[in-house]
Amino acid sequence: MIEVKDLSFSVAKKKIMDGVSFSLEPGKMLAIIGANGAGKSTLLKLLCREIYPTDGTIKFNRKDISSYTVKQLALMRGVLTQHNTVSVMFTAKELVLMGRYPHFENVPAPNDIDIINKVMQETGIAHLADRDYNTLSGGEQQRVQLARVIAQIYDRPNGFLFLDEPTNGLDLLYQQQILQLARSMADRGYTVISILHDINFASQYADKILILKNGSTVAQGEPLEVINCDNIHEAFSIKVKMLSCEGFKCPLVMPSGVLV
Repeated sequence: MIEVKDLSFSVAKKKIMDGVSFSLEPGKMLAIIGANGAGKSTLLKLLCREIYPTDGTIKFNRKDISSYTVKQLALMRGVLTQHNTVSVMFTAKELVLMGRYPHFENVPAPNDIDIINKVMQETGIAHLADRDYNTLSGGEQQRVQLARVIAQIYDRPNGFLFLDEPTNGLDLLYQQQILQLARSMADRGYTVISILHDINFASQYADKILILKNGSTVAQGEPLEVINCDNIHEAFSIKVKMLSCEGFKCPLVMPSGVLV
């Protein structure tokens, strides 16, 4: 599980993250939402140990994140970043194989090949295996990158999956496909944390939601607990309406047209 307590981060005496705390059990998906500049990406970088907190603690499986080696972290968590530029020609399959690099020295074992074949099948990109990555559409590239990070932790049942705006720039079909894959990873027992901009997608796919504003917590909990007009107005400075819709576990959020 992931345990975050009183997490703060400052740059040049300016506090970017201020006392954020939450926990997330295996088999659960957390969506982090908030306006631009709320601290979402900073929080994810702290969780991925790209940067180090000024105060507070982060624990993976009850062990402080600082005590893990780079190799240990690579074997237990996969990270899908916003930008994945590939300037050299690689096939889709070669990109997915990169997710297994922490697991072998020079040559992939039969188990590694088996895993990438399974992941490509499960993510619906097996037919793209021999395609040049740079000739794929944005949605196809994103699925290849997600397959890569899933392959990295595929045989780690207590693994962590971190996604930084995985649906950014994608059309509605690819957004649904990416989030369904993320949801399926949580359902298989992985701990999934994703930054999302779409509040309705967050409510639909996540077990818990963390709402941030200026690096502080506005609200956190299950979608029905935290997605309401007051919290959305506080975080995004916009008034919304909540519309009940059959088949959705949480009311849909619609802008009311009033900005303040």
